[in-house]
Amino acid sequence: MRAHQIMSRQVITIDPDASIDDAIRTMLDHRVSGLPVVDRAGRLVGIVSESDFIRRAELGTVSKRGRLLAFLAGADRAALAFARQHGRKVHQIMTSNPVTIALDAPLEEIATTMETRNVKRLPVLQGDRVVGIVTRSDFLPVVARLARQEPAVPESDERIRGAVIAAMENADWAPCALNVGVSDGVVSLRGTVRGKPARQAAIIAAETVAGVIRVEDHLVDRADYPPPEEDLGGGDIASLQEEPSTADDEPL
Repeated sequence: MRAHQIMSRQVITIDPDASIDDAIRTMLDHRVSGLPVVDRAGRLVGIVSESDFIRRAELGTVSKRGRLLAFLAGADRAALAFARQHGRKVHQIMTSNPVTIALDAPLEEIATTMETRNVKRLPVLQGDRVVGIVTRSDFLPVVARLARQEPAVPESDERIRGAVIAAMENADWAPCALNVGVSDGVVSLRGTVRGKPARQAAIIAAETVAGVIRVEDHLVDRADYPPPEEDLGGGDIASLQEEPSTADDEPL
């Protein structure tokens, strides 16, 4: 799935010479938290968002730096911060050179970009023109639709079992001495986990395998998972320890 399949095509934009009051009213009227800034030639020149209005002179929330911090930051950064906190026009407070994506960008690239660049919205460009925008909320309908989909062909219990084991055998949180049983699509998990997060991850890994109807949790929490001198061998995932298990180690 790619950007053009999930993006919003009706993009609300604003002119760089518009007042900040116009920008705020536009965001409130259209219930959006950010606006691409587009010049009269139709080119993207920046983006303005709700975060640009947190540190404002009107609110008394202007950043206050001591002399040392101001010196370390440099005069240019101090001047830029002043302009953004006191500016009256969109181009004075906007983020220039915003992060963008292409029309055919895959979802993995979009998600990674949002995470690594810490942004909530990405303008979609075709050439130098904004043709859409992807926000975090655009992922919700996709996830909901895919979550409702059922596998076209029922999977056999043995294939489900193999897929459940494969889903967690190389994970750092994989249960120790894991045993997986499957009967008519119902998966039972037995083994030892480090704690609640690892238990939850194991259950989710099983639930997301195609053909799984329900997961029965028989995992055991153990804080010392396992202690260095002990190897809980056996099971479908024998152990996270390097030593091979022996017949005496087999889980009950």
